[in-house]
Amino acid sequence: MTSSELVNDFVTWHLETNPVQATLLGAEGYDRTLGDLSEAGFLDRERGSRRWLERLAATPEGEGFEEEIDRELVVSTLRGALAYEDWPTWRRDPAVYVGTVFASMFSPFLQRLAPEAELVEAAVARLAEVPGVLAACEANLDPALASELLVRRGLGQARTARNFLTVTVPGLVGDERLRARLAEAAEPAAAAFDDLVAFLEGFRAGGTWRMGEELYSRLLRERETLGYGAAELLKRGQEAYEELDAQMREVALRLPGGTGDWHAAVTALQDDHAPTLEDMRAEYEAETERARRFVRERGLVTFAEGEECRVVPSPEFQRPILAVASYLQPPPLSTSRIGHFFVPFTPDSFTEEQVRQRLRTNARAQMPSIAVHEAYPGHHWHLSWVAGSPRRVRKLFRTPYFVEGWGLYVEKVMREQGYFTTAAQELAHLDFRLFRAARIIVDTSLHCGDMGVEEAEEFMTTRSSLTPGTAKGEVDRYCAWPTQAPSYLTGALEIDRIRDDYLAAGRGDLRTFHDRLAGSGGLPLGLARRVALEG
Repeated sequence: MTSSELVNDFVTWHLETNPVQATLLGAEGYDRTLGDLSEAGFLDRERGSRRWLERLAATPEGEGFEEEIDRELVVSTLRGALAYEDWPTWRRDPAVYVGTVFASMFSPFLQRLAPEAELVEAAVARLAEVPGVLAACEANLDPALASELLVRRGLGQARTARNFLTVTVPGLVGDERLRARLAEAAEPAAAAFDDLVAFLEGFRAGGTWRMGEELYSRLLRERETLGYGAAELLKRGQEAYEELDAQMREVALRLPGGTGDWHAAVTALQDDHAPTLEDMRAEYEAETERARRFVRERGLVTFAEGEECRVVPSPEFQRPILAVASYLQPPPLSTSRIGHFFVPFTPDSFTEEQVRQRLRTNARAQMPSIAVHEAYPGHHWHLSWVAGSPRRVRKLFRTPYFVEGWGLYVEKVMREQGYFTTAAQELAHLDFRLFRAARIIVDTSLHCGDMGVEEAEEFMTTRSSLTPGTAKGEVDRYCAWPTQAPSYLTGALEIDRIRDDYLAAGRGDLRTFHDRLAGSGGLPLGLARRVALEG
């Protein structure tokens, strides 16, 4: 069997064993089940992943360049997944179960790849499985492994479930009869979430969220193909922070009455923000359209036919755990090219002051960088472009070190092209890069035992411009998602280096580079370099 045939067979297996992800990717035939989230199900997938890795790693080379990149992509993905055998998130974090339910209910109605009646029938089938999934959550969580911080995050999400399932999701259905059917089917699932909330409120977690340097470094080397571990990553983050700190001092001097104190300058810039959450959304929508026009006029990329980026409030189940903007791609196995830029609304329980702080961290000077990152030519352009790739496996598997690296890389491209028109916007752009350098320092320090949660929150408020509330949400996220936070700046710097080498080799112009590299998927950076310079 050739490596291409083996990769295709693996993709089929992966979709069958991960039906919610398959649905989100736009694959047909997987939308009536949540999958097996029992202990036996997780262990069976681990055994299957190990068998696939052994087969793929033993497959000799001999096909074409792109086929070999596909094989290496799957191998690195499997190595990363199997590294977690010693760190089983399904025994540690209730979000594994809660997030699966929420994603399976929300995204299909947002993306609407099927008639409404079919979407409702699929949702009803999945709702019937929710009590079993949440029972598996209660059975699988290990008090010796689960940490209090991760349980608290999961509890915050679970508390939103009743309203989400019985009100929000049915509210997405236009037909009154279908809406009533969905609401009725949601009630037993909501009751199961009520039981889970009570369970988590009484759960006594004695484990740690701290991953440790050995596994952290292994993930960087084997999954991300970076060639170095946590210590080197921390060093690079510190060096980048110092360089950006100097640049920000220089830009801060160019502001009216500037003193070079960039932290005070950014804090002052945050006073100019939208008056309400809905006004913030509307202003982001306008900025997103400005970025799209600018990118098209400058010829920086080729646009996917039919692409559209909708700027909408973040879903309510996301609001307790995510304090920043985010993006949901078009389902790449479908014909849709419609993506969604989620503006970070607050939970309904937030006070007026907490809402104000969220608006401050989405100030008008900051909106250009965020719209560029999330939409054009950032995530939306990239992922709508990748969706047209003929290489199926590239649509399924990607790393944040490329995807988030791309989003930050294009912020710098837009600065080079003159998109940021004031010193305030330029300072905000640099602040976001410095924030990503701070993330590298904090994430590696948290998980390698050099920093505690309170120390990390203080670092993010004093060494970057986050408000205390946003810093708390950010640090909780780092604890729950080790190695992800450093991906932004790490990836951006590597893509910069790849671009320099590509242009120096005379392989094409800037637009050709962007189309080629981003069109290759969201590859580990070592593979991305090969695609740009060898393919």
